Amino acid sequence: MIREKETSQLTPAYQPGPWLLILGIVLIASNLRAPITAVGPVVKQIRQDTGLSNTLTGLLTTLPLLAFAIISPFAPRLARRFGMEQTMLGGLVVLASGILLRALPYEIALFGGTILLGMGIAICNVLLPGFVKREFPQKVGIMTGLFIVCMGLGASMGAGLSNPLSQGAGFGWRGMLACWAVLTAIAIVVWLPRLRSRHLPSANSTGGSLTPGGKLWRSGLAWQITLFMGLQSLIFYVIVAWLPEMLNQWGLDTVTAGWMLSLFQLVGLPASFIMPVLAGRSSNQRWLVIITVVCMVSGFSGLLLLNTTLLPLWILLGGFGSGSTISLALTSRPHSTYYLTH
Repeated sequence: MIREKETSQLTPAYQPGPWLLILGIVLIASNLRAPITAVGPVVKQIRQDTGLSNTLTGLLTTLPLLAFAIISPFAPRLARRFGMEQTMLGGLVVLASGILLRALPYEIALFGGTILLGMGIAICNVLLPGFVKREFPQKVGIMTGLFIVCMGLGASMGAGLSNPLSQGAGFGWRGMLACWAVLTAIAIVVWLPRLRSRHLPSANSTGGSLTPGGKLWRSGLAWQITLFMGLQSLIFYVIVAWLPEMLNQWGLDTVTAGWMLSLFQLVGLPASFIMPVLAGRSSNQRWLVIITVVCMVSGFSGLLLLNTTLLPLWILLGGFGSGSTISLALTSRPHSTYYLTH
């Protein structure tokens, strides 16, 4: 178990003001999906402009996921070494660099930048939930819901504004992708005051207190949650990458298809906020999982019917289920234990 004096080093200790802290969390969360969801609605443009095959174009949404898998295990170690605030700032800088790099008129830059932004997102993805739990231990459900809602809102903006910016505003798909660096730059500026607060575990903590975290490898429930989160991520990114293209082939214009993906994100926002609160107040989360699974299965099964008349209904069901799954995964108890012991 973590000794009392070690636990005290992980308690909230922010001086400049809680509202600036919350704004920083909101801005970071808003950056964790938009650079990826902005790609789906312009997949056709990218393929036609670059001559890439469907397989290589699909890598633009696959590479960030591979970066998540490779970089995520190292994020807690970096946080122990440099501090959580500094590590998340580094993640934002890497994210901004990747966004700008992939906008350059070279195919290698497109893929290299995609890998970089995936690395930056992975770092913040891992550390932000634990940071929220450390700074707001009495309001974990509400704050987790808040940053998940902001992730969803950012994802919705990325999908919905993709074609209007690339075609309507005349930026082109490269200029549109580069625009999201502005949001990341704002997050960096707001986060800079956090560097005055540096939380590092004590020497004893880094050595002897990892036993509770090590139990996660032998926890059946932890593995179930890992599988649950992995599957929901797979479903989410498949939808983000290919839903606009599918709808376009069914006869919808590219702008409408992009807004359908945006609707998918928007309908998940209330679920993202409500589910963590319900999960935090419930001793058994199975009934919440059942509701989300039913919604997702119904929504995605409906999409397979190729019926555009009922398309909004299937989008609403699938979006609500998708928004619920990520929030349930992040508020699970083993996840919380991991961040408190690492």
